[in-house]
Amino acid sequence: MSAVSGESPLSLALPKGRLFERTLEHFAERGLRVPPAGRELIAADERGMLRIFIVKNSDLPVYVSHGIAGLGICGSDVLYEAGGVFFDLLEFSFGATRMCLAAREDHEHDAAPRRLKVATKFPVFTRDFFNSRGIPVEIIKLHGSVELAPVLGLAPYIVDLVETGSTLKANGLKIVEELENTKVKLIANPAYYKVHYKKVNDFVSFLRGADLEERA
Repeated sequence: MSAVSGESPLSLALPKGRLFERTLEHFAERGLRVPPAGRELIAADERGMLRIFIVKNSDLPVYVSHGIAGLGICGSDVLYEAGGVFFDLLEFSFGATRMCLAAREDHEHDAAPRRLKVATKFPVFTRDFFNSRGIPVEIIKLHGSVELAPVLGLAPYIVDLVETGSTLKANGLKIVEELENTKVKLIANPAYYKVHYKKVNDFVSFLRGADLEERA
């Protein structure tokens, strides 16, 4: 896939951090290379296919919702918290993780609690999940390392993303229950997709081919 001379590139928001690096690796596996941006927050691939905005993870759905970026790549956990209406175009084969309920290793968990007190960066998901079980939940929203909450007595439980579990173990915590698996997705602003659907569909096919090759 290559850009046609005179065509404007697709606009794509990518989150800072590990997911950004993993996405660029995924692109490179398909021959789509993005030079290092340094401290710049706008980048482009060598073929001129994409204009890339590098944004904070939690802000990404905002940029796509407002049409600043027509496309975005982020986790399903971020999309759930943000709400909004997006076209879900593709689920990637990398970046999957687990949303877990965790507590101190010495904490005795009640399998049928009447109420939970939970510290989390994901209040919407946490409230919806436990309310669906008929369990009232008191939520303390945090923006930083939630692992400290049970250690310092702020809340007996946390809900957080867990990859290897090494951070939990290092802080004397254990997984009580795996609540949901999260995925990395390519999303589109609905209006943007309607205008650029052919180019977007070609890009999706291009990325889907990468997934098929990886899974073969």
